[in-house]
Amino acid sequence: MSIIEFKNVKKTYDRKIVLDNINIEVNPGDFITLIGPSGCGKTTLLKLINGMIKPTEGEVVVYGESISNTDIIELRRKIGYVIQNVALFPHMTIGENIGYVMKLNKESQDVIQKRAKELIQLVNLDESYLEKHPYQLSGGEKQRIGVARALATNPDIILMDEPFGAVDEINRKILQDELLGIYQELKKTIIFVTHDIEEAMRLGTTIVLMNEGKIVNSGSRKEILFSDDTYVGNFFNTKDLLSYINITPVSEFMVKSDVISSKTIYMDESISKGLKLLLKYGIEDITVLDHDSKPIGLFSMNQLRKIYY
Repeated sequence: MSIIEFKNVKKTYDRKIVLDNINIEVNPGDFITLIGPSGCGKTTLLKLINGMIKPTEGEVVVYGESISNTDIIELRRKIGYVIQNVALFPHMTIGENIGYVMKLNKESQDVIQKRAKELIQLVNLDESYLEKHPYQLSGGEKQRIGVARALATNPDIILMDEPFGAVDEINRKILQDELLGIYQELKKTIIFVTHDIEEAMRLGTTIVLMNEGKIVNSGSRKEILFSDDTYVGNFFNTKDLLSYINITPVSEFMVKSDVISSKTIYMDESISKGLKLLLKYGIEDITVLDHDSKPIGLFSMNQLRKIYY
């Protein structure tokens, strides 16, 4: 059974169509990345899920119930929401920010403090941060707190609207890694809006491409990568392929072997790094090592043909 469903949803503002006949089902544990040009309706779709706005036509079903028949305040407390510029309360400590919704739900202070300690560790920050205030944190640290706060009430659904868009590239990748780790551990349902093609390809179990209020195409990384749809091809150009080889580990395209060649690469490193080594040293293959530095396979140019099959 789907956890979120859009049924023939249309949203208009002053006769302008923002979403046009949207039909989509999201299953528990899906990680959906929404991508498309500015103004295509991505953020509007998120706002419909947590009841910030209502559809002009059609029905949005969340947790098995139409939002038109749902107590919106209660619904929002069951959905985590993370935005680009995290709106932390400046007069509250980080611990108080994380536990804010729990306090609204009248949880005890002991329960709130225990949960805050669990979450600060989950986002890889020291417990000492719980006593700090937002002005003492970097941008990346604030985003971590935004994620922690979204998880505080243990919701099944997390909505994320370009949460890492204002963070520098290095910290952005660190935050992506941490989010993937949290997703793999907790298996929450995540809807993630982004303008970044590599981010969409890297994070999503399903990538949804939107344009002019419509869903143009959706699918896995490979389905998007090899789609015959003209708009998909024009939108991604070659960036989908470049993103794919930047995020896919060489271990997915190696031949099992315990042979040691002149150059080595660890199994979690990307295809792009493997290609760079092959081209830099003019060699036919490189040895793939496991986490204990033991050889487990060979990666070569020929292995890249597997991408298409």
